[in-house]
Amino acid sequence: MELNTMRTIVRRDLKDEDVGNYRWSDDELDRHIAHAVKEFSEAVPLPAKATLPTTPSSRVIDISSLTDRVMVEAVEYPMDKFPPCYQRFALWGHALTLFSDEVPNGSNCNVYYGMLHTLDAEGSTIPTKHEDLVAIGAEGYAAVEWANYAINRVSVGGTGTPREFLNWGNERLKQFRSELKRLGRKNRVRIRQLYRQ
Repeated sequence: MELNTMRTIVRRDLKDEDVGNYRWSDDELDRHIAHAVKEFSEAVPLPAKATLPTTPSSRVIDISSLTDRVMVEAVEYPMDKFPPCYQRFALWGHALTLFSDEVPNGSNCNVYYGMLHTLDAEGSTIPTKHEDLVAIGAEGYAAVEWANYAINRVSVGGTGTPREFLNWGNERLKQFRSELKRLGRKNRVRIRQLYRQ
């Protein structure tokens, strides 16, 4: 799926399909979609792996090159072991510190991490089975934003319309966040605990 298709789905669910009189501009919906994608990424990041150099006689590895990083799952060092040798580590900003008995000698290590998903004009990294979930989040953000905007404005739907949008939007966000919590990485078994360290 690409961004235009996601926007169309969100508009359909929001009943905002009158091309001549959209309630939300494309830019507004794109912002809400991006917000939902970011929140989805925090719970279910895109798996990635990077091979990075270590510094001789230093336990600190610079991970500033890992753009759009959400979290670090595991560090494999040294890389020539079987089963893989995963190290305990700590993060502080872009510095990853290994807590192993073996001090790095300048050879490479593998860093397994999660990064932000993308959803743009070219496509998406969001798994197909979760696209509707991202749409639900975007719809919730859009409805809550419109409810806040509509307060103290004249509406053909009456004074209760902003409250109805707010309630509907909050229900969508509740559903979105509940599912994110269920899917979230914090609820998963961490494979690195199954290997010798």
